Amino acid sequence: MQPAVDDDSDAALRQRVVDGEQEAFAGLMRRYNRRLYRVARSILRDDAEAEDALQDAYIQAYRALPDFRGDASLATWLTRIVMNAALMRRRGSRRMAEVIELGAEQSVEDLAAMREPGASDAPNQPERAFQRTQARGLIESKIDTLPEVFRTVFILRAVEELSGEETAQVLGIPEATVRSRYFRARGMLREALARELDFALEDAFGFDGERCNRIVSNVMSRLRERPED
Repeated sequence: MQPAVDDDSDAALRQRVVDGEQEAFAGLMRRYNRRLYRVARSILRDDAEAEDALQDAYIQAYRALPDFRGDASLATWLTRIVMNAALMRRRGSRRMAEVIELGAEQSVEDLAAMREPGASDAPNQPERAFQRTQARGLIESKIDTLPEVFRTVFILRAVEELSGEETAQVLGIPEATVRSRYFRARGMLREALARELDFALEDAFGFDGERCNRIVSNVMSRLRERPED
């Protein structure tokens, strides 16, 4: 009887896949799906494209697993494959965009709050769940605006909570570079969110438009009916 997939180490799962057990590869995908999707998403900034890139990367990884030598961790190896697949897909999209533009008759183009609402959100708290969804959407949109070199580091460090050393290994850059890019990304994200907050505060408790007209109309009606009030 095979051991449960969740209980296996990466090395054991890899060996089971090499031995022909496809179900073990499904377990490996489930183990790293969230991290790898987020990495692809940080590069492509599109949910569907990230999913497609991740699937392409998994196919490549499945075929290459017998040749995996273990120079890096399996997680790092998978992440690099996903990054390459995402970059290839992005380059392909750009080439297609160039072809479409040239062929046209006329030439006409971002804490840790990204978590799903947790079980602690009671069913009778829909407003809180909605607010968390809105906040998460705002943060995701601002992360998307970060330059790629900062965005991917931020996703790995802040969202996936990899260490600086692990992030450096995944990206193949010095740990000092990871630190500088991470702090720069945090600064840019903080500035972007602060600007958004400033705009929101300007509109907070708005009084013009329909509300203003309604209050004026109601008061004038009351004055006309009972001027002594």
